[in-house]
Amino acid sequence: DEQFVYINKTVTGFQKKNFPVLSVDCKKKEKIGAFKNQGQSWRPKGEPIEVNVYDFPNLSEGTAIPYGAYDVSKNEGFVNVGVDHETSEFAVESIRRWWKYCGSVHYGNAKKILICADGGGSNGKSRKGWKYNLQQFAN
Repeated sequence: DEQFVYINKTVTGFQKKNFPVLSVDCKKKEKIGAFKNQGQSWRPKGEPIEVNVYDFPNLSEGTAIPYGAYDVSKNEGFVNVGVDHETSEFAVESIRRWWKYCGSVHYGNAKKILICADGGGSNGKSRKGWKYNLQQFAN
């Protein structure tokens, strides 16, 4: 429970100073292409959209990799979609784009950003690329 009390105290401190608090994570990767999905699409009778019933990787045009940044104070989300790989560089670039398009608008004078991230994947605590690219962004 101590870690959550600490995180909550830190978040509250940042919010009091009008500094941004971001929760970041890579979301579920999706294959790009005409694949069958749940849901409905209204089409004229006799004019269905042809789709692949199977979602084999070799049938896709690539993979969409969404990386989300959620602004806790503003209750707003920002998603950057990549098509190559989930890398630490991509994760930090997503944060950089959030700052460019959203963060600087709401928090232009902020001297700090609190980034809450899980401990795995592209933003893992042991990823040197994550630490290096975050430092480059901070600079």
